[in-house]
Amino acid sequence: MNEDQFKGTAKQVKGSVKEAIGKLTGNERTEAEGKAEKAAGKVQDSVGDAKEGVKRTIDRI
Repeated sequence: MNEDQFKGTAKQVKGSVKEAIGKLTGNERTEAEGKAEKAAGKVQDSVGDAKEGVKRTIDRI
C-alpha cells in the first residue's frame, strides 16, 4: 500500500463518517461535504492503484 492509497482510504472513511453524521443530524451541508470527501478519497485511492501498477510493471522489466 502506497501513501496515496493510504490517504485515499483514510479520506473515504472520514467522508463516510461525516456523511453519516450529516444524515443523523439532518445537516445537508455536512452530508454533502462527507460525500465529496469520500469521492475525493476514491480518486486518490485510484491514483495510488495506478502508481502501484506502474511500479510493478517497471519492476518486471
